[in-house]
Amino acid sequence: MKKVSFTLLSLLIVLFLFTGVQAADKAAIKKNVDKIVTGINSGKKAGDFKAGDYTPYAFIMEEGGKLLVHPSLSGKSLKEKAPPVYNALVKATRQGVWVDYTWKGKKKHSYVRKTKGGLIGGSGYSE
Repeated sequence: MKKVSFTLLSLLIVLFLFTGVQAADKAAIKKNVDKIVTGINSGKKAGDFKAGDYTPYAFIMEEGGKLLVHPSLSGKSLKEKAPPVYNALVKATRQGVWVDYTWKGKKKHSYVRKTKGGLIGGSGYSE
């Protein structure tokens, strides 16, 4: 009985720690995207931001799908390259929202937010 209790307690601790880490990651992602959107709303240009300056990387996309900032797809149209991903990301709001989609076989979760001018800033994580 003690082994079962110890095992259950251990599993609960691991689950709690994992959930806490994931929550911290989500908070950091939101903070990064909010910083980008606030910067653009204050007069900065999309080109003032670099995808790799954020962990995980950040992206900036025009409403029409062209990626302005991305580690490997800058200048490409996400609307043409990956319509389901584009359709998820354009659900961005001025307040910010979490969206889910599949990219290259992996489930992704991204926080996306629109700027005053309609650009979409985002960042996320994979399962």
